Amino acid sequence: MSSVSVNQKKLQKRLQRLTGAAVTDFNMIEDGDKIMVCLSGGKDSYAMLDMLVHLQKVAPIQFSLVAVNMDQKQPGFPEHVLPAYLESLGVDYHIIEEDTYSVVQEKLMAGKSTCSLCSRLRRGTLYTYADEIGATKMALGHHRDDILETFFLNMFFGGTLKAMPPKLLSDDGRNVVIRPLAYCKESDIAEYAQLQEFPIIPCNLCGSQENLQRQVVKGMLQEWEQKTPGRLDIMFRALQNVAPSQLADRQLFDFANLTIDNTAQSRFLNVLSV
Repeated sequence: MSSVSVNQKKLQKRLQRLTGAAVTDFNMIEDGDKIMVCLSGGKDSYAMLDMLVHLQKVAPIQFSLVAVNMDQKQPGFPEHVLPAYLESLGVDYHIIEEDTYSVVQEKLMAGKSTCSLCSRLRRGTLYTYADEIGATKMALGHHRDDILETFFLNMFFGGTLKAMPPKLLSDDGRNVVIRPLAYCKESDIAEYAQLQEFPIIPCNLCGSQENLQRQVVKGMLQEWEQKTPGRLDIMFRALQNVAPSQLADRQLFDFANLTIDNTAQSRFLNVLSV
């Protein structure tokens, strides 16, 4: 076996293990679920589908997958690529045709980021479609780095400590969103996508924009990781080890009624006197 094949196998096994761990830790998939796998044509969503197809084969429970792509009518979008790929896998799929591209171009001023509006329009359409096909879960391809970037974006520009949770109930309570790649590194996914030769479809609506806040944060995190390898792993673990009493959110911790525990203090003094 060639060194490339060995490395590819190790990488595949690592991604499969991390995906399985995230699915298990957050109880993302249950017996009888119908998972709507949201495909953009990017490396992350291809890798997510690949991982879920594998999980479907080895999991001790039964669940179904249906891939859904939203054709936003971007100029030059290769409509044939995803259907051909999904048919080659034998995966059920639907293509939603919705001209959100024109809406985004009409609503936003030149030079402004299209990502926020585009995301809202796409999310609303996908939520509605999940209801129509009876999907019990919506799977999105966000990975560990996306979650960390969102955390810092919210902290730096939104004044909130929040990120992308691996599992989420939508605001209207209609949909459960899961992120099976929550434990996976973007660099691993990028390498895997290249090795698997996924037919990547570039986004020419938002992906090509320069100087986005997310790109700035991404660059910052990549620089930190280069200077101190493993730092992103540590930061991601921090999101799983929150201490509300050590922050300043009065909704999460009752600072106002924090008082001395006289009983505990007495026990402590008694121990000192022994």
